[in-house]
Amino acid sequence: MPLAPDTLRAWAEVDLGQLERNLANIRAALPPHLRYVAVIKADAYGHGSTSVATRLMRARADLFAVANIDEAAALREIGSGWPILILSAVLPSERTEVFAHNLTPTVSSAEEVRAFAEEAHARGRVLGVHLKIDTGMGRLGVWHGEAAALASDILSRKSLRLEGVYTHFACADSDAAVTAEQRDRFLRCLDEADLARKSGLIIHADNSAGIDTFPRSGLFNGARVGLLQFGVRPYAGSLLANVAVEPVFSFHTRIALVKSLPAGTSVSYGHTHTLRRPSRLAILAAGYADGIPTRMSNRGRVLIHGYECPVVGRVTMDQTLVDITDLPQPAAPGDTATFIGTQGGASLRVEDFAAAADQIPWETFCSISKRVRRVYRIDSAL
Repeated sequence: MPLAPDTLRAWAEVDLGQLERNLANIRAALPPHLRYVAVIKADAYGHGSTSVATRLMRARADLFAVANIDEAAALREIGSGWPILILSAVLPSERTEVFAHNLTPTVSSAEEVRAFAEEAHARGRVLGVHLKIDTGMGRLGVWHGEAAALASDILSRKSLRLEGVYTHFACADSDAAVTAEQRDRFLRCLDEADLARKSGLIIHADNSAGIDTFPRSGLFNGARVGLLQFGVRPYAGSLLANVAVEPVFSFHTRIALVKSLPAGTSVSYGHTHTLRRPSRLAILAAGYADGIPTRMSNRGRVLIHGYECPVVGRVTMDQTLVDITDLPQPAAPGDTATFIGTQGGASLRVEDFAAAADQIPWETFCSISKRVRRVYRIDSAL
């Protein structure tokens, strides 16, 4: 049954108990020596970082990864005992915040290494950093041919401590050969920089998909887990494709109005759909301002009373029209319509929503706006 009060027009339910069960099952499927890097950037992919991080702390995630200083500072307010890695580059104006909140920055250039070393020295501090190596992604990271020199620079600085080294696979979910090539480049960098035998170093390259090419033994001792902990499985063939995880997130709205219209009526903004038969329509109390993209116009589907109903016409800012003509039971204002989740044994997954919207699941979660209240199920994971 929905957790939301009747006064909510649109809401997302987040099952924190299921999140904790997912983490436990992922841990059981991973090699035992791997540290669990919980990636909770972008407000924990729209799930709500405060509630998600609190539950992941309880479930004993090893460290957290976020995108930027603001996310890291908010996370630090929740708990002081966990390392927080910033995955993006830190702006020059933000560097003092790294020290204020006891954060771990990613460094990709000699300029960043110098600046952080000087700031740490001036404060009488030793700052832990992670070195990112670009093995073919083409974004952040020192180019792999220059990685050994930058690693040596970091190790020579008394005010810096190299705590981790990592890379990012460009197409782990679609090209195992390219991923294996990137992994080989990364391993060569570790060897050239003589980091393979450095104790205490966190070496991580894999997200939920990249673990497909993960060696069961060797240097890697960390894995970055993002969507999988929220119940979205990686591509078929991944090491974790069959891990027992279930969705944590569901997305609902309510029927605001039901009306009948004759055949031939053009409906929705811009007259994007003409009714071919006498039809009964439900006007839903959510639109693209809530995270239902216009690309779902005339192609999305929603569950009402456990049956799939098609979106008709153009999705507007605050409303979405759905054809309920074939619904076997009456629908009325206030009834729940589910875009992502389960009703009466029928389910629409985030993958289904994303496919209809020409998105990827990451984008779908992040696009469901703050106007959609997050409602948390806080039952125990046991």
